[in-house]
Amino acid sequence: MDGDGAKADPAEKVTATAPSPRTGVRELAVRYGFIAITVVLFVYFAVAEESFRQPSTLFSMLKFASVVAVVGLGVTLTMVVGGLDLSVGSVAGMSVTISAMAMVFYAQVGGVAIAVVLLAGALVGAVNALLIVVLRIPDLLATLASMFVIMGLKLVPVDGQSVSSGMVLRDGSVAPGKFTPDFLAIDRAFIGPVPLPVVIVGLLAVGTWFFLTRTRWGRLMYAVGANPEAARLAGVRVGRYRALAYVLSGVFASIGGLILSSRIGQGDISAGNSLLLDAVAVALVGTSVLGLGRPNAWGTILGAVLIGILITGLTITGFPYYGQDIVKGIVLLLALLFSFTLSRRRSRYAPAAVI
Repeated sequence: MDGDGAKADPAEKVTATAPSPRTGVRELAVRYGFIAITVVLFVYFAVAEESFRQPSTLFSMLKFASVVAVVGLGVTLTMVVGGLDLSVGSVAGMSVTISAMAMVFYAQVGGVAIAVVLLAGALVGAVNALLIVVLRIPDLLATLASMFVIMGLKLVPVDGQSVSSGMVLRDGSVAPGKFTPDFLAIDRAFIGPVPLPVVIVGLLAVGTWFFLTRTRWGRLMYAVGANPEAARLAGVRVGRYRALAYVLSGVFASIGGLILSSRIGQGDISAGNSLLLDAVAVALVGTSVLGLGRPNAWGTILGAVLIGILITGLTITGFPYYGQDIVKGIVLLLALLFSFTLSRRRSRYAPAAVI
């Protein structure tokens, strides 16, 4: 019909609302760009280097990434509630020292060392929660202070020395203990062809995913991170959920420290010093997986795998070690572009307010 009462042509309506090709490409890049980068790098190194394709190399790569993955999962939990734990690297390093002291200084079995380390990690998380939730110190400042305190405290009982079997103690005696086989098995045992650290990461990733997405507590933690004031008005005990995130982060960091301690077989005082940056990086880039725009367990794991592919591939190809951080930074930056630049969706979590 003609005139004022004419109806719009349905074809015109479809044309007006249909997304442009550019928008479609953008959405594909946002949803699958990070995964595409990981796949492309894997295929490149697999084609370029025959040794990279060997199953032993692939398992070694996953084993190498296991510590970063576990610690990164802890960081992810604090990001979910709108915070960030900067103490995870120092907690992992502290765990290395404590486990070594338990077995070498006090001749304890591996099970006792594991229990003490997990308890220490939970205690640090509780202290961070106290500083942040009760004393209302901003997350970054509180965990930064904790990081420096822990880095100093772990040196005091060992006089700034790495702990190893047969070392001379303060009183001139020789340390009576050593790293026990059951403890060393944490990093060196296999379940079938799969290294035990890879199995541990898989179990923790599934548990974290289930907790965050399939339980009431996990969904409320996301609500706290997205809008803490709205969550508080809805009756959510915001402080409790933020505290829970930091306690869990401390425990996850201590688990990463246990794997690292078992790997190196001594209480290296420098262990864990570089973990913070990698753990935060994998948690951050994990937000871009499938365009979710929020911290999530599987994104963090994929970020850790990407780090493992990069380091393993660059090492096999003979790339200078001093240039590896540059390449790693560039690739991680590209992954972040998919989440924070190309995406039209706002981030679904925000720094938690002091409530």
